[in-house]
Amino acid sequence: MKAMDDKVRVDKWLWAVRIFKTRSMAAEACKKGKVTIGGVNVKPSREVRLNEQIDLRVPPITRSYLVTAISGKRMGAKLAVDFVKDITAQDQLDLLEATKTRGFESRDRGVGRPTKLDRRLIDKLKQE
Repeated sequence: MKAMDDKVRVDKWLWAVRIFKTRSMAAEACKKGKVTIGGVNVKPSREVRLNEQIDLRVPPITRSYLVTAISGKRMGAKLAVDFVKDITAQDQLDLLEATKTRGFESRDRGVGRPTKLDRRLIDKLKQE
């Protein structure tokens, strides 16, 4: 673990606190403009400082994280909670939950494929 006043690259920190599975995925998200600090898109080489808010755009919501400690080494999930605090707004989490339930379709097992009439009724329901 690094000292509290040291700085580390944003892509390395996102990977170390287990927000991204690989460092290259974290760097790619930065390059695509999905990671912002203070409302400004950041490059992967941008250094993270204590108490900064990092916003990560994950459609359909924007997740927000607060840097509580700095480390450049990957750690277990139980230790990672000491380095990052999820401060995502409740309205964003509600939007995520609504998105998950809205697109859900259910069909009983063994019923088979929908007929042409069934498909038309399903499409009509989806448009409303």
